[in-house]
Amino acid sequence: MYFKFGRPDVARRLFDEMPQRDVVSYNTLIAGYSNCGNLAAAGEVFDGMTERNPVSWSSMIAGHARRGDLVSARELFDRVPAADRNVVCWNAMVSGYTQNERFSEAVKVFQMMLQESRTSVQPNEVTLVSVLSSCANLGALDLGKWIDGYIKKRRMALGLFLGNALSDMYAKCGCIVEAKKVFDRMVEKDVISWTIIISASAMHGLSEEAISGFHDMLVHGIKPNDITFMAILAACTHGGMVEDGLNYFEMMSREFGINPKVEHYGCVVDLLSRAGRLSEAEDIINSMSVPPNVVVWGALLGGCRIYKDDARGERVVRRILELDPEHAGSYVYLSTVYASFGRLEEAAKCRLKMRENRVVKTPGCSWIEVDNTVHEFFVGDRSHPQSDKIYSMISSLGPRMKLAGYVPNTSVVSQFIDEEEKEDALFMHSERLAVAFGLISTKEGTTIRVVKNLRVCTDCHDAMKIISKIVEREIVLRDRSRFHHFKEGRCSCKDYW
Repeated sequence: MYFKFGRPDVARRLFDEMPQRDVVSYNTLIAGYSNCGNLAAAGEVFDGMTERNPVSWSSMIAGHARRGDLVSARELFDRVPAADRNVVCWNAMVSGYTQNERFSEAVKVFQMMLQESRTSVQPNEVTLVSVLSSCANLGALDLGKWIDGYIKKRRMALGLFLGNALSDMYAKCGCIVEAKKVFDRMVEKDVISWTIIISASAMHGLSEEAISGFHDMLVHGIKPNDITFMAILAACTHGGMVEDGLNYFEMMSREFGINPKVEHYGCVVDLLSRAGRLSEAEDIINSMSVPPNVVVWGALLGGCRIYKDDARGERVVRRILELDPEHAGSYVYLSTVYASFGRLEEAAKCRLKMRENRVVKTPGCSWIEVDNTVHEFFVGDRSHPQSDKIYSMISSLGPRMKLAGYVPNTSVVSQFIDEEEKEDALFMHSERLAVAFGLISTKEGTTIRVVKNLRVCTDCHDAMKIISKIVEREIVLRDRSRFHHFKEGRCSCKDYW
């Protein structure tokens, strides 16, 4: 109680005055310090204990994880005696990794837990919700399916938290039909349940289904929230449904009293920019009720890039750099624009300024799951044990792709190198390495599923269409904004993304 009212000093004094202290009193003090972020004091109490139980360990592990200190959390976890390593301790470590976006580590710890569970602890709903979240972010469909089977086998109730997590996993792994099946299995559904399905439809480019789901939600008496409107605006964006999107944007405040956040404005600017209505998009930004951020201006910059409105683009870049002097994309854009106009000296200055300001582009990273193991690839990565085979597959695909009509789009390569080197750089993009690994590691006809942390570039998008045709495989790629289903030389997005 004293921690709740900001008086840890009183709590500690009362603890020190206790004639006898048991493990419960120690744990209470540790939990209080951990919850308010004072890990040093919590550690002092923990170190002074002569007897510890699972609660002692899990409180300390969770406290370090909440602060983002996963090294200390893991060191503590590895020290937990076998007798004390119960499901709460495992959950503290798995949840800690998941909450800090260390998804691969969360999955690895869960797999360790399964090995121990044969003789002792079994995962519970809290464990599965955390792991399903990691599976969703990694695109680890096989493990997600295994968890679904585990839930059915143990006849676990599909409550709101577990049902939503399972549905979200299937949706983010590209299996929208399975996501809807889970949704239908759920006895109770809330706004999150409906929003997951609406968002899934939007990410897959099924704009009309997303809108239909939104209206079904209203019929069932569920009031949408701000995240629901993010999903419906994204659906309109991916479907090029500009007027519908603008109507839903107005509906949000008019009918549901939801004030638009900067993210909603970003969606509307993106909606207009993708459709080439750049002046309207800029007017929206200038009339926003909240200050525009880099993401909002970045959406307009994306439209400038698509429609080659370089004058507006240069102006937008200036605004972005005022907000974020280390915004790598802006420097790269300016450099490319200057180079295209033959203004090489100015292009070189952009590159120099990037180095002076130590601006670093976010590296492209892709994940693919094969045999229940998630493999990670960065651009130009050669750290994988099968790198030789991966690059051999990429080399063999090159001539076949060109025969099938592939023409490398070297304009997406920003480095000042010759054309041949630019082509080589394109073939080293992380999603191509992941796809090549999928081709050498799975049976013919198997769907290849890849997740990427950035938006897929135009050249890789063209390449994936060609690869899907020549290898006769479906390739499902989830990038930062949506899903792309490549099949027989075509993409589900119809080249509008």
